[in-house]
Amino acid sequence: MSPESKKLFNIVVLGVAFMFMFTAFQTCGNVAQTVIRSLNSTDFHGSGYTSMAIIYGVFSASNLITPSVVAIVGPQLSMFASGLFYSMYIAVFIQPFTWSFYTASVFLGVAAAVLWTAQGNCLTINSDEHTIGRNSGIFWALLQSSLFFGNLYIYFAWQGKTQISESDRRTVFIALTVISLLGTVLFFLIRKPEPESILGEDDLSDDQDLEVSGSSRSNLTKAVDAFKKSLKLCVTKEMLLLSITTAYTGGSLFGLLSKNNRFGRNPVVLLGTLVHFVAFYLIFLNMPGDAPIAPLEGTDSSAYIKSSKEVAIFCSFLLGLGDSCFNTQLLSMLGFLYSEDSAPAFAVFKFVQSICAAVAFFYSNYLLLHWQLLLMVIFGFFGTVSFFAVEWEAAAIVARGSDYRSI
Repeated sequence: MSPESKKLFNIVVLGVAFMFMFTAFQTCGNVAQTVIRSLNSTDFHGSGYTSMAIIYGVFSASNLITPSVVAIVGPQLSMFASGLFYSMYIAVFIQPFTWSFYTASVFLGVAAAVLWTAQGNCLTINSDEHTIGRNSGIFWALLQSSLFFGNLYIYFAWQGKTQISESDRRTVFIALTVISLLGTVLFFLIRKPEPESILGEDDLSDDQDLEVSGSSRSNLTKAVDAFKKSLKLCVTKEMLLLSITTAYTGGSLFGLLSKNNRFGRNPVVLLGTLVHFVAFYLIFLNMPGDAPIAPLEGTDSSAYIKSSKEVAIFCSFLLGLGDSCFNTQLLSMLGFLYSEDSAPAFAVFKFVQSICAAVAFFYSNYLLLHWQLLLMVIFGFFGTVSFFAVEWEAAAIVARGSDYRSI
């Protein structure tokens, strides 16, 4: 197998592994609160919302140390170990207890930080400046398909039930645990890329050089260096600008179209912004203002138009489309700018994203819909402008034939 074919094979395996894992995990997250409400046991007092708060809180706190873990263990074993903790979290629902549920949430927060840092590192070392856009698109397409398969499985398994029996719960979560474990095992199929096939091969950082050539530096030195790089990257101008874009997120088509990067990344990001703004406007018209904070029984308030399921589904499609625009281009940009320090860069990326997600979970319980949408519009606008600034500067440096990292 040629080096280029090996890289592409690794990207496909990476995407398929994440597809299996997140088919299980996202399905678990989607039905967790329904399952919890159906539990008749007085010994269980857990909350899906509290669990998510724990996960994102630990996730945020763990991100700056995960490059050290990836530097020592390597991306493949890091993703495998993280996958085991994802499977453990899902398996808790087979026979849930409050203590095991929240304990698993803590471990999952750490595992998620390690997983996504290792994923970014793996994506980068299997790409070059010409294929990073395509590879980001392939990975994102496979990952996003997990939403379809997971929800389809629940639809046929439960047939719209709102009260889930113990037998149904155990059957579904045993199946989801097996699916997650299958995705975890697939990480072992990823092969180490050849040294000349790695993005930024002439300027490999010490930790990436270790992964490829087997340097003899101590693990402690690698860990300390990775941590220092994470802190250093946090305050660079480019990362601060991209953090605004990252804060706003929280496709296959666009990653594949950007293969040759002929028109740059900006048009795709602009399209994503416009698509999101259309979705926000339709949501504003279609949903009552107190919908986010209304009780489970529903709200008596009315929307500006007659609420429609079809419009809601269309808005979901638009949000997913816009999200794919942003994420594929952010992955591509980070892999291009920080090819030397991919693990710390992706750790900072997920650090910012997870903090903002945690904040959003918090304020969504208190702010009316129109205020939440206004915040999204403001962050969307400034995030797009920030991305444009980084892309223009990178394009100018490349046009002059200079090394972007030399500025």
